[in-house]
Amino acid sequence: MIPVSILALRYLPGAEPRFARALGAPEGCNSLGLLTTDCDDATYIALDAATKAADVCVSYARSFYAGAANASTPNAGEVIGILAGRNPDAVRSGMDAAIAALGRIGFEEADGVPYLAHTVSSVGSFLAKEAEVPIGSAIAYLIAPPLEGMYALDGALKAADVKLCKLYAPPSETNFGGGLLSGTQSACQAACDAFANGVKEVAARPWL
Repeated sequence: MIPVSILALRYLPGAEPRFARALGAPEGCNSLGLLTTDCDDATYIALDAATKAADVCVSYARSFYAGAANASTPNAGEVIGILAGRNPDAVRSGMDAAIAALGRIGFEEADGVPYLAHTVSSVGSFLAKEAEVPIGSAIAYLIAPPLEGMYALDGALKAADVKLCKLYAPPSETNFGGGLLSGTQSACQAACDAFANGVKEVAARPWL
C-alpha cells in the first residue's frame, strides 16, 4: 500500500458563523477541523469514517488540480477536507477517526500504475450523499489512471451484482477516473477484485 501523508492540520474551535456557512457547515456547527493530504480519494474515505465516529459532517472537500506531485505549495498536497461540528471535542474526535482511517487506506501499485479498489462496508453521511445511497450501504470505491480506470470499471460492473452510482469520468482534477458502485458487501468486494485485476492487466501489457 502507498502510505498517505497528512501535510497540514488545523482546528477552528469557533469559526466566524458566516464563514462557516460559506464552507458548507450547517447552522450552529461553527467548530471546524481542516486537513490537507497527498491523496484525495483515501482522504474522502477517511472523512466519511469521521462522520460515523463522531457527530460531525464533511462541510467541504475538494481535490486540487494535477495531483500531489504538482502541488503549488509544500502543504497543499492533493486535497483539502473540512469537518464541521457543534463543539470542538466532536470535531477532534472525528478528525482522530479520519487520521486513523488514513493509516489503513491507500493506493496499491501494479507495474508503476497506482490504483484504489476499496470496499466501504458501511458508508457514513459523506459518501452516502456522494453515491446517492442510504447511510449504511456498502460501496466499492474504484479509482485508477484514465484508460486503466475505464477499462477496469467495465470489468468490475460485469463481475458482480453492483450498480454504478457515480462515474468519475476522466480527467478528474488529479487526472484519474473511476466510480462508486453499490451492492452487498460481498458483491462490492468482488467488484474491487475485478477492478484490481483489470488495472493489473493493462499495467502488465498496455498494448494488445
